[in-house]
Amino acid sequence: MVAMGRRRPALALALAVALLLAGCAGPVAERAFTEVAGTAKERTGQAPRWIKTDEDAKDVRQALDRLLAAPLGADGAVEAALLNNRRLQGSFAELGIAAADLTRSWRPPNPGFTYSRIDGHDREIERTFSMNVLALLTLPIAAEIEGRRFERAKLQVVQQVMAVAAQTRRAWFNAVAAQQMADYAAQVRDATQAQAELGRRAQQVGNLSVLDYAREQVFYGEATARLAQARLRAGAERERLARLMGLWGKDLAFPLPARLPDLPDATLTAEGIEAKAITERLDIRMARAELDGMSTALGLTHATRFVNVLEYGYIRNREEGLGRRTGYEIGIEIPIFDFGDAKVTKAESLYMQSVNNLAETAINARSAVREAYATYRTAYDIARHYRQEIVPTRKRISDEMLLRYNGMLVSVFELLSDARDQIQSVMAAIEAERDFWLAETDLQFVTIADVGETGAAPPMRIDAGAAKPAAH
Repeated sequence: MVAMGRRRPALALALAVALLLAGCAGPVAERAFTEVAGTAKERTGQAPRWIKTDEDAKDVRQALDRLLAAPLGADGAVEAALLNNRRLQGSFAELGIAAADLTRSWRPPNPGFTYSRIDGHDREIERTFSMNVLALLTLPIAAEIEGRRFERAKLQVVQQVMAVAAQTRRAWFNAVAAQQMADYAAQVRDATQAQAELGRRAQQVGNLSVLDYAREQVFYGEATARLAQARLRAGAERERLARLMGLWGKDLAFPLPARLPDLPDATLTAEGIEAKAITERLDIRMARAELDGMSTALGLTHATRFVNVLEYGYIRNREEGLGRRTGYEIGIEIPIFDFGDAKVTKAESLYMQSVNNLAETAINARSAVREAYATYRTAYDIARHYRQEIVPTRKRISDEMLLRYNGMLVSVFELLSDARDQIQSVMAAIEAERDFWLAETDLQFVTIADVGETGAAPPMRIDAGAAKPAAH
């Protein structure tokens, strides 16, 4: 009984410390979201909002009204998505779930109490108070493991915020480019419509052959079909952007700029970009956190491989005629069949799996950064070449062809053929500018997080006409 008396204060102290560490999950989740919002603000310039109350919803509504009142820029679209994207709001709930698991890990297991009474010739009453001592002794290690899982959960939420931000920024550039192409297709259709009307009048008075008039009509028909395709694509890209921003109803009428931003005068450099990715990429930080957690778990597994259950119980019996009796009992599993080797082997294998996962993540991050920068530089060179060389040259050719046509030096077929080429060049220039801004977005986020496949959007080229027959 003397030994038992010495252990009681130690158990009481451990229990008191555990109870002091235990906190409420709500404030823990709030602090975690504050960290997530701060990281998002630092990386994207925009901070998300966790909508949990009517007041939060009202504030978000006011912010959306402000953003959607004027032509929506790329940064404004990202801000709207971080405030109102419902999938992102759902991911914030993961912080509450992880916070609940964390706070539960701070608390010791509930003690057990049994009461038994046996009536007979001699009444016997037994009371037993028991507690899992092993779980209590390993509580700090278990809390540390759960803390690492909580940190990983926070990184995962930040990763989802980055993914939504990157997807929204891409969607904005796609939507603006598609609308710009639709506007240009409308201008071409209007011009060809007027030209077709002039051709009809000229053909009626005999100044235009039936063949040339038919060619002008086909060109007008192609321009009309091209406009329908462009408007359909513009509507689809706009809907994708609206989905990412969580908009519906009257909010779908949000205005967009008429054209893409101008190309920058200079490009970013690749100096230190790989090192930045290795230091800041969220997937690498998550892989490191997982490896640290596995290392801690492996140490705990080695420490408890032979002791699976250790329980301490205080017993108080009272039997009529014998008086009160007290004592204690200790229960432990005897490792006869399971020596814990399987548990240790599994823990070691999980640890090595985490080591290789971290190495692969780092290799992939470096490769993604190099690929993103190469795409960025090439897209910039192509877009600049279209704007400075191809489109101006096409314009000069078109002016010369029109002068020759007015001088009756070229036919209607040659004039229309050149017009098709000019339309293709202008649309290709718009696509090249869009591809650059998509590549710039990929480069901006590739050093922060793995936000999915990088690279330009699928081509949305719209044929400027059917295959041209050979010139006469």
